[in-house]
Parts: sequence; C-alpha cells; structure tokens
Amino acid sequence: MSLTLSIKKVPEKVVKRLKRRAAIHKRSLQGELMAVLEDATSPSRLTIEELREAVRRFGPPIPGDSAKIIRRLRDAR
Repeated sequence: MSLTLSIKKVPEKVVKRLKRRAAIHKRSLQGELMAVLEDATSPSRLTIEELREAVRRFGPPIPGDSAKIIRRLRDAR
C-alpha cells in the first residue's frame, strides 16, 4: 500500500538544494525525495548503541600500540 504525503511551506533554499541533488543523481525531484526518505528510514542505519560498540571494537589502538607500530615501521626500513 502506498500513501501520498504532502510537505507544506518548504523554504525555497531547501527546494533548490533538493533540485540540485536530484539533478546530480539524474532523478526527478519526486525520485530524489523518495531516495532521501528510503535512506532516512533504512534499517541498516546504526543505533547509538551499535555505533558505540563498533567504536569500541574498531576504535583507535591503545596508546602503547602506536609506539610499537612506529618502531616496527622504522625497523623495517
């Protein structure tokens, strides 16, 4: 089932940016708005908790690791 949505009083500068974005993606304004809505509601977006966990897993190495990496790179020359 599809539904027709209407957005009122959109500022002209927002409309211009959307039209420019649509042109870049070779889409109509309607198509661009649909893509924006799809992206905004995509289940693949991370929650705050998922983002925190990803940062913990893939975050920067502990301070001692950087010195080891630099020594290894220096010694490899």
